[in-house]
Amino acid sequence: MKFSLAVIGWLLALQTASASELKQETLSAWDEYVQAANARMAERLHPDNCFLLMDEAPERARQVRSGGIVVWPADKTPQRIASGLVHDWMGAIFVPNARVQDVFSVVRDYDHYKEFYAPGVVTSQGNRHSDGRDQFSMLLTSKSGPARTALDSDYESTYFQVDSRRWYSVSYTTRVQEIEEYGQPGEHRLPLDQGHGYIWRLYSITRFKERDGGVYIEVEGIALSRDIPAAVRWVVDPIVRRFSKSSVTATLKQTQEAVGVAAATARFRPRPQPVSSDPR
Repeated sequence: MKFSLAVIGWLLALQTASASELKQETLSAWDEYVQAANARMAERLHPDNCFLLMDEAPERARQVRSGGIVVWPADKTPQRIASGLVHDWMGAIFVPNARVQDVFSVVRDYDHYKEFYAPGVVTSQGNRHSDGRDQFSMLLTSKSGPARTALDSDYESTYFQVDSRRWYSVSYTTRVQEIEEYGQPGEHRLPLDQGHGYIWRLYSITRFKERDGGVYIEVEGIALSRDIPAAVRWVVDPIVRRFSKSSVTATLKQTQEAVGVAAATARFRPRPQPVSSDPR
């Protein structure tokens, strides 16, 4: 599941903001935040630690195992950094009667993201696919709010196998470009790292674990955006949090449904019959 599919809905409250430019101090603070997230992921690989964060909260794990979609903020979010905001959310789902390969048949099928994750994904394309590293592109839009927002973006995802039942992936944007007046006669692309700052950068860490007759998928999605002006924070902050949770929940549900279909299709696909060498 690519967490970036949810993020446009988060920041609709910023659509009336004036143009901005990503500052180096903001980017440096973002890089530090991402490094800390990677360090936490490395700690989860230690034998004494839970691979899935939800296993540290029994009630949360119970809800996920029973089919619920559980989403929660990672620490305090959004977190303010120099001239920016870091949005950090966690989410978990369980897909019964599935295997990790069923999950990968969906989350690594980038050409069909526009079908799995409609209507937020308008176009999607896998650009490069290897054993453990993928590159792909997406055009994301939202028709909500006073103006139609679009982001043209490139991504890289790397997949790591821990053992026969555990995998994790790291995904991040390599390019994010805003499109103003999308779908209108005046449609045009803005220079990189310039624009309204709805989304400057995206980063996600996703863990996959086969257990209990299915697959658990737990994602930490991190987004960098411009800051919210102090004068309107008391109004906008709750809106951003509400959009964050509902958007992540919707994307997890779409993933759960798509993987469920893929798993069912794999189970009922006819097995190839052996070819006999007997001429009779």
